[in-house]
Amino acid sequence: MTVLSLIVFLPLLAAVALVAVPRLGDGAARWVWVAVAAVDLLLVAAVWLVYEPPGPGRLAFEERVPWIPGVDSSYHVGVDGLSLPLMAMTTVVFLACAVFALRDEDRPRTRAALFLFLQSVSLGLFAAADLILFFLFFDLSIVGMYFVIAGWGHGDRGRSAMKFFLYTFLGSLALLAGFIGLYVAAEPHTFDMVELARQTPLDGSPTAGGLVLAAILLGLAVKTPTVPFHTWLPPAHTDAPAVGSAVLAGVLLKMGTYGFVRIAMPMLPEAWRAWAWVVVVVGVVSVVYGALVALAQTDLKRMIAYTSVNHMGYVVLAVGAAGIVAEGSEQARSVAVTGAVTQMVSHGIVTAALFLMAGVVWDRAGTYNLGSFGGLAGTAPRLATLFAVGAFASLGLPGLSGFIAEFQIFAGSIAVAPVTAVALVGILITAALFLRALQRLFTGPTRGASRGFGDLRPAELWAVAPLLALSLLIGVLPRPLLGVVEPAAEVVVQLVGR
Repeated sequence: MTVLSLIVFLPLLAAVALVAVPRLGDGAARWVWVAVAAVDLLLVAAVWLVYEPPGPGRLAFEERVPWIPGVDSSYHVGVDGLSLPLMAMTTVVFLACAVFALRDEDRPRTRAALFLFLQSVSLGLFAAADLILFFLFFDLSIVGMYFVIAGWGHGDRGRSAMKFFLYTFLGSLALLAGFIGLYVAAEPHTFDMVELARQTPLDGSPTAGGLVLAAILLGLAVKTPTVPFHTWLPPAHTDAPAVGSAVLAGVLLKMGTYGFVRIAMPMLPEAWRAWAWVVVVVGVVSVVYGALVALAQTDLKRMIAYTSVNHMGYVVLAVGAAGIVAEGSEQARSVAVTGAVTQMVSHGIVTAALFLMAGVVWDRAGTYNLGSFGGLAGTAPRLATLFAVGAFASLGLPGLSGFIAEFQIFAGSIAVAPVTAVALVGILITAALFLRALQRLFTGPTRGASRGFGDLRPAELWAVAPLLALSLLIGVLPRPLLGVVEPAAEVVVQLVGR
């Protein structure tokens, strides 16, 4: 087993062990989860330290084993500058969730096994270099998150879990139809992602290419989610447990946006260029609509959920702009793609921190209603400080990761298509909604549910603070991240421009 397979399957092996050894106590199960998540993070860090850009048409740490030879599908995994940052972000978010869950008492052994399973399928998806393998991990993530919401959620969790499952499963069926279209068009037939990116089998067939791209975009748009396929997101987040929301927003949403840069753009470059303006419009609408609806929310968790629609809209906008090919635009389009990948990482760590803190609010007060609080900074200063850092990171304040991502997205997109500047209004609205939330929650005299509100406990503090510290580190010192992402973004832009 190579180091990449070890990273992918170590959490799954631990999950199986937790299920197979029922006598293992709850306390031990919690620490097994933390230990395995920490080891996985160290393994990814080790890979990062020795990583070298593999060049066009290649992957680093590649491993290939025949799986379904009749359709040329294999266990093919590898990493490049698109996937390695997302794998690192995934291990960070899951470790934060494991630490946060040290304080929980509700069936900790089963929950630890379920989240370790989710960690494996998430890492497997980002490492996958075969469409069937990608689809397998994509669907397993839906199953895992369904049980998280239905089993450990609150409110109308059964309905929210069902809505999440049906929506995203429908999206996965559209995705499968698109994958089959690519397989049928390829000569020889294959599901290998590297080979399909090399062949671009539907170039020269605008109708078929457009239909296959539409199916793939539909599947990825539901998972991202973009407007109008986002309606499953608010109830899923509102009724999910804190660690479930953190993983859903931090990691699972990135499976959709990652699919844009890994599958749709390099394998269907002609169709992507033809439909680039449609993607741009969807991105702009998601940016503005997500921000406006978030501004209207009085429920803290729904507000954060709608900001995810807004932030994922930035990513969609950037990858759409990367398809608008014009003479001399290659550098700008590369900047836009680099910003998109940076935004995936930034949104993952920042939104995970915000959802964990929303979970603290629910645990203490039993409500997310912003109007029930006031003056919380007096009784919970650590929570107030970290929430303020998370809010400023999310709205893109300079010095934090959100600024690095959004600056590149808009710099690249506006250079290619100046009309995309209209999406800048989304940043202004996001700033307004987070400042309003900070005022309603933390300022003024202590009242309502803020009275007797306990501040962050050690497990909560050690889960949230490192995520925000990482956002600060990326904001101040982005070069280690950008140095990995930029070469891969340039390759994507070259592939789209063929």
